[in-house]
Amino acid sequence: MTVSVRDARNTEGDRLWIQSVYRDYLDDLAPGTGTFPALGEVGHREPDQLLRWFGDPNSFPLVILRSSQPVGFALVVRAGAAASRDPRPAIDYRMAEFFISRAVRRLGIGATAVRLIFSRFAGRWEITEYLRNTSAVSFWRRVVASYTRGNYLERIVNGEVRQTFVSGAG
Repeated sequence: MTVSVRDARNTEGDRLWIQSVYRDYLDDLAPGTGTFPALGEVGHREPDQLLRWFGDPNSFPLVILRSSQPVGFALVVRAGAAASRDPRPAIDYRMAEFFISRAVRRLGIGATAVRLIFSRFAGRWEITEYLRNTSAVSFWRRVVASYTRGNYLERIVNGEVRQTFVSGAG
């Protein structure tokens, strides 16, 4: 099984594929978080949300492939320098969105894709999950611990689990 990641801005097909599975992603977030699918209720529509991904120069929409077939997506966001009064260390990148299609989960595709993404975007990272999304918390703890060989900081703040670390350092 070959896993790869490519910039989804390069082909219309990748953008359309992400759009076609975006509702599945939101449905995965809904149980336990109580946050989604409320885009329409707060004035955001799914197509508008995706347009922001593809139009923002600080956003990197990526499609995750298994043997050249799309099976997931990620959105990496370049973060600005932390404000001087912000006690957190400056962050270069955040994993804003991450999704693997249900049919191919638990095959190692997500973990492999994450390692590729971290290596591609070397720098200081922050990953955030809702504490109530136990599957996401478990996945990110496992993947970040493995990638960093345990060299990361985890905090729980306001119901969110946050892992911070440096990628590309090893």
